[in-house]
Formats: sequence, structure tokens, C-alpha cells
Amino acid sequence: MSHDHDDRPQLTAAQAAAVLTPPPGRNGGDLVVESLQGLGATTVFGLPGQHALGMFDALRRSSLRYVGLRVENNAGFAADAYGRITGEVAPLLLSTGPGALTSLAALQEAAAASAPVLAISSQIPTAGLGGGRHGYLHELRDQQASVRDIVKSVHTVRAASQIPSAIAAAWESALTAPHGPVWVEIPQDVLLAETTLPVVSAMDATPRELYPRPELTIAAAHLLSNAERPVIIAGGGVVRSDASGKLRALAEKLDAPVVTTFGGKGAFPWEHPLSLRSWLEDRHTTDFLEDADVLLVVGSGLGELSSNYHTFRPRGRVIQIEADAGKLESNHPALGIHSDAREALADLLETVERREDTGAAERVRTVLEKVRVRIDAQELTLEQQVLAAVREALPDASPSFWDMTILAYWAWSAFDARRPNTMHSAQGAGGLGYGFPAAIGAAAADPTTPVLAVSGDGGAMYSIAELATARQYDLPLTWLIVDDGGYGILREYMTGAFGETTGTELSRPDFVALAESFGVPAVRTTPETLAADLSKALTTPGPSVVVLPALLRMFEPTHL
Repeated sequence: MSHDHDDRPQLTAAQAAAVLTPPPGRNGGDLVVESLQGLGATTVFGLPGQHALGMFDALRRSSLRYVGLRVENNAGFAADAYGRITGEVAPLLLSTGPGALTSLAALQEAAAASAPVLAISSQIPTAGLGGGRHGYLHELRDQQASVRDIVKSVHTVRAASQIPSAIAAAWESALTAPHGPVWVEIPQDVLLAETTLPVVSAMDATPRELYPRPELTIAAAHLLSNAERPVIIAGGGVVRSDASGKLRALAEKLDAPVVTTFGGKGAFPWEHPLSLRSWLEDRHTTDFLEDADVLLVVGSGLGELSSNYHTFRPRGRVIQIEADAGKLESNHPALGIHSDAREALADLLETVERREDTGAAERVRTVLEKVRVRIDAQELTLEQQVLAAVREALPDASPSFWDMTILAYWAWSAFDARRPNTMHSAQGAGGLGYGFPAAIGAAAADPTTPVLAVSGDGGAMYSIAELATARQYDLPLTWLIVDDGGYGILREYMTGAFGETTGTELSRPDFVALAESFGVPAVRTTPETLAADLSKALTTPGPSVVVLPALLRMFEPTHL
């Protein structure tokens, strides 16, 4: 076999000398940070630990910016948000055993939300691997087994020369649609061992493009072009693939109403005449979707929340575009198109024929009016007032991160995100504690734009330690804590199911005094002063906390 060597990189004499005589004092940790730099990383998140110190020492000799959080799970949430906001890989440096395991809930959320997180974990020394019980600190019989069900791919390193290739393969996996978390594992002795390998140069780890098959595009375009009542459900895949412009163009070409899932917030303009907004937990919306003769589902698996708790029963043809092959037709029979949302929408836009439906906008207005009447009948003025105050105070370009709390459940349905990729929550995996550490990751991604985090008092207690992080890095973020004295939504669920509550009522601190003890300015607000207090906090440099004592209620469900 002959090889054409004309395309090989041509090194200058100085570059060749640098390759042949690499700087002294480098170890496996340097190969890690050099690989990350060579792939284009600029920021890494994490928390040091004994077995990982080789990586952390190497950060000193790199240009990478390190953002260190106080709990590994929170570091994972910060990396998740960085990946969502930038669309780039977010490296997460972890230690072995407890450090690695503590990150798993965050990696589950990254997997559910398709956030490209590259977790690089240390391991016990090579001599202890293989499942024997050697008694090393942090030892697990099989650390990879703990992560394999969560991440997209696992990459194992056993020698220093394997480090660049393993990190490049993981990087490519994280960015291949659907994006997601990946895991690289490197033993302590490999990270610490001195290396004479050349400094890692720029590396190429281009993700594979996921295009739709042309015969499926033709079939889908035929169904949509000839539909009488087409409707589009836009999920998180539209946001992740930056396809909101193509979605809007397709909806307008077809005169098709659009509803966005909670993960797809901002994928379609809220005030557009064809916008059904996000009222997926409403039976009027569910009825409308069921009545469509052709339903185009883009970037959603139609899971529990997107299907009104699996009460949704489509009567027409379903076309499902989904990058995760496992989600295709997982809940409803469909013309399944395994593709990145952006590529599939681009092809459909070229292939469908324009159709005009002068009644589509009127049907949308009718549904939204029915929803409004239903909500207004429940006397939930306080809740709508609080949500409106948040919207008034939050700049359009500012990202917001919502914990699992009653105000967030309202926001899923009723909050106008205004721009794509600005509203994020933990609704993928549903774990508590996401909002504030995620906001830290977003603020690290773009320190020029203020960021909002929203938590309840229960979820806030997961993240109190990160007030120190926000202060240490002087990040521009405001944390709104809605204090209702317990796990508010669980209080409602238990009262509804059992008539009384167990374990939902919480003793909690004075959040204002606690924030101030970290050097973070804080204010106690009211529903009437919330908009002004939030606006002031968001326009003041550095971190801040706004505490709203309020007992909010959820609107009545329609799926029971």
C-alpha cells in the first residue's frame, strides 16, 4: 500500500526542534491539558482530589481557565450549562471513587438534555485495577460500571501515549448528535509519570454529521404538503442544533401551528401567530395535537412531560425527527427519521410545497384562549404576577436556569423565553440543585451577560456552597430563591395523593444573612417589589441573591 505524504504538516526548524526536545518537567497531566488545548478548549470545571493532582498541577502550565466548584455534582451542572450555552465541549476534571460518583446525577442531566460534557476522571494506580481488593483509597471494583449506563461513551487510558487519542475520541463522541456526556478514565500513576513525549499539537476531532435519508425526507414532505391540519412539536433538539430559524421558515411555509416542549423553550417565537406556546400540560393543547392529521415532531422523544403524562394519543400520521435512535418511535408509531434536527429541517424546507391555511392562526388563538380561561378560573394571580415580574426584570439576552421548583413548573408552560437557548432547567433528569451551579457555568461562558438562577428553598440548600464559587470568580449572576418553607411541589403531590404530607417541611436558614456571610449582597423582596429588586440585582456587577418568601400553587393538572 502506498501513501501520499504531500499532505503531511510541514514543520519549521523551530517547531521540529520543539518536538524533538520537549520542555522538561511534564507528566501525563500535561498531556491531558495539552490535548484539551489542542482540541480548542478554553475553560475547564472540576474539583481536585488525591489521584487527580497530576491533571490539576498541569493546569498551572497551561492557558486553560479553571473554574473550581465546591461539590462535584455542582461542577457537573456548571459544565452542563457551559456546554448548552456555547455548544462546545465542557471539560470536567474529577477525582476517583467518591469524587467520580458524586458527579453522576449531573451527568444524568447532561445525558437527558444532550449537553456535551467531557468528564475526565482519575483512577487508582494501574497496579490496583482489575477488580482485586487492594485497599487503595477511593478504590471501586469497577468504576466504569458506575458511569456506563449514563454517558454516551467510555474511554480508558492505561499508558501516557494513549491520552491524546482517548480525549480526542471522547471529544468527537460528545459533539456527535445527539450531544451528550462522555467519560475518560486515567490512573493516578499515568497522570504523575514524567513524559518525554512531544507537546500535543492541534488535533482534529470533527463530529460525524447525521443527515436524514433522502427517501424519508421525500415521504415526510409529501405528507406535510398534502396535510389538512399539520402541527409541529419542537423539542430540545431544535435548540441544541441551532435550528430555530429553519423551524420558523418551515412552519410559515406550511402554515402549521407550533408548540414547543419544555426542553425546546425559545425554539419558536412566543408571540408568533402560529405559536401554541408551551402549554403541553393542558388538555386543550393535547386535544389540538391529537386532532392533527399530520404531526411533525422535531427533536423530542415525546416523553412523560411532552405527552401530558402519556395521555396524548395522536390520531393522525406522526413524523418524528430525532438524533437519538433509541427515541425513534419509542412512544408512538411514526415515520422515524434518524437525523440531526437542523439537517432534516433544511432538507424538508427545500422539499415541501407551500400550503396556505388562513384558519390556522385563528385555531391557535382559540386554543390559547381556552387555556387562559382555564387558568384564570383557578385564582392563581400571585403565581402569574411573580412570573411576569421575572420576565420584566430579565434582559432578553440573559440566560436563565431553573431548578425543580413550582415557579419553574409554571415557567415551563407560561414563560416567554424570547430567544432560543436562553431558558434551561433540569427537566431532563429531574434532579434538585441544578439552577445555581448551572448559572455559574453560563456566567463563566459569557461574563458580559448577567445570568439568572431560580430555586426553591429546598433546592437552594443543595447549592449553598457555590455562593463561595460565585464570589471567588466574581461572576455576574443573580439567584432568586422562592422560600416556601419546604419541598413545595412534593407538598402538593402528597396532599393530593394522601391528604397529608411527610418529610416535606424544612427548617432553613436566613438566606439573606447566609449570602451576606459569603460576601454576596442579598435582599428580601415581595411580589410587588420583585421586578425592581431583580432588575437592580441583574444590573449590579458580581453575584447577588434575591429571596422571595411566598407560597406558590400549581395550576390544576389535566392528565388525572
